[in-house]
Amino acid sequence: MAAKKKKAAKKPAKKAAKKPAKKAVKKAKTKRKPNAAFMKPVTPNEKLAAVVGASPLPRTELTKKLWAYIKKNGLQDKKNRRMINADDKLKVVFGGKGQVSMFDMTKLVSKNVK
Repeated sequence: MAAKKKKAAKKPAKKAAKKPAKKAVKKAKTKRKPNAAFMKPVTPNEKLAAVVGASPLPRTELTKKLWAYIKKNGLQDKKNRRMINADDKLKVVFGGKGQVSMFDMTKLVSKNVK
């Protein structure tokens, strides 16, 4: 008779050792502090003052007022939402351009603050 091969008994697969569950560490939520450079008041020149007002205000507020003006007057392009269509007041701020992208807008607006 042919010798029968003995099958080695399968060892049970080792289960990963259970690690103790980590307790969720809750950090105390602190309110974010705004960057001081953004909060420094800037004064818009007479071109930009026609849109956002003449009083000195932080860059963050200037941007909010500018976007509020754009939304109120429907100046955002309908097809390409990244483009801003200039009306008479904004055309002066944008250096005579009829349409600018929102990224170029910040560059052009920064030239109109002191």
